[in-house]
Amino acid sequence: MKEILLTTFNARYTHTSIAQRYLFANLEELQEKAKILEFVINGSVADAVEEILSYQPKIVGIGAYIWNALEVQELLCIIKKVAPSVIIILGGPEASHLPHRVDFEKADYIIQGEGDIAFYELCKAILSDNAPCEKLIKAPMVDMNAIKLPYEYYTEHDIKNRYCYVEASRGCPFTCEFCLSSADKKVREIEIGRFIGELEKLWERGVRNFKFIDRTFNLSIENATKLLDFFLEKEEEYFVHFEVIPDHFPQKLREKIALFPPAALQLEVGIQTLDPLISKNIHRRLNIPKIEDNLAFLQQQTHAHLHVDLIIGLPGESLEGFGRNLDMLYSLTQCEIQIGILKKALRHDPLTSR
Repeated sequence: MKEILLTTFNARYTHTSIAQRYLFANLEELQEKAKILEFVINGSVADAVEEILSYQPKIVGIGAYIWNALEVQELLCIIKKVAPSVIIILGGPEASHLPHRVDFEKADYIIQGEGDIAFYELCKAILSDNAPCEKLIKAPMVDMNAIKLPYEYYTEHDIKNRYCYVEASRGCPFTCEFCLSSADKKVREIEIGRFIGELEKLWERGVRNFKFIDRTFNLSIENATKLLDFFLEKEEEYFVHFEVIPDHFPQKLREKIALFPPAALQLEVGIQTLDPLISKNIHRRLNIPKIEDNLAFLQQQTHAHLHVDLIIGLPGESLEGFGRNLDMLYSLTQCEIQIGILKKALRHDPLTSR
């Protein structure tokens, strides 16, 4: 039996949920009463319910994302039908912003924002028979240097078979109006010595594939170079993935990136648009000469594998305009171009549907 279950549906089996591990890491005295269960979106939701309820939980915390919102909705419905006394707490990007895209009405509580501490406080209140009356819990941004980090909760099975996600910072400096990340405007860095210590522990346990989820790895050049040095000092083969902004590669950073051997470094370069008018519409900084220069450097003077991102369907953009964007980017790069479709859907508003 476990009184608290933390669960979500990952997009693939090889993925892990760093969010569930953050919640688990910060459960304090409740940790011994909790367990993480992860599922995959192409599995059976009914089977997931059966496994969850086999632990006879009092509380089930579920992470809702763009890729699993429908599965989460189905999970809510089945659990509440089969075991209505189970308290369901919903969190994650799809739950944090109203109106909701799908119907999450059957959740008992919804944590909006960063749940690292708020989830613990809510569970503690529920288990002490002091549950709040409010369904929507607005969680403030956490101090990244005050909370416990999640990395020891990657299992040996995770390390051998799945990606271990890490983050050196949280938040995004951009204010792009099409993106949920822009709602968290304050970038907060984990103290670099503490974070590198966690990386070293993962390395000693055998992790050789590191996927950073930082929105802007190259925002702080000082910290970025220290992280690159961590990997450059390693003699064994490894793979590390970073998301980078395209217009900020000063000489100090260039020198480090150029030292990485083939197949060791992957950079996901967030171009999004090359149209100055569209960039202005969405409040995203655009410096085309810098982008051209940095793409040329990365392709010609480094072994980094590049993914260059464009988004189709940005506000004010026509199909012809996107075509010009794509043609321009194709003329600048021989690397892989990833085209993302801006996702917009009719949403379910729990405040007006009752």
